[in-house]
Amino acid sequence: QVQLVESGGGLVQPGGSLRLSCAVSGVSLDYYAIGWFRQAPGKEREGVSCINGKYGTTYYADSIKGRFTISRDNAKNTVTLQMNSLKTEDTAVYYCAAGLPYSDHIQALKRMDYWGKGTLVTVSS
Repeated sequence: QVQLVESGGGLVQPGGSLRLSCAVSGVSLDYYAIGWFRQAPGKEREGVSCINGKYGTTYYADSIKGRFTISRDNAKNTVTLQMNSLKTEDTAVYYCAAGLPYSDHIQALKRMDYWGKGTLVTVSS
């Protein structure tokens, strides 16, 4: 049984940092792509980052490039999203998901098979 559990969300001031974790069970990070998505109220879900377990490559959406960093810990089967220089527009529910490791990250993000329940990030003064 595949499970993904997000943690680390919360309230932070603009310019601050948060570290989100996605604990993955039931699949090996070496054979899956793990993506981070977010959905703000009234907006469509956005794929913001992805890490490919097979190729070791990463992807960042333009909206977060240079501010967020995705990484994985194979020993703990955990993927982390380090979020720095947070902006009010980063406020959203953040989800992690797992799917096949397509070399094209955009395709991988579109074809995720397993999802976590999400964690809320609020950026506000």
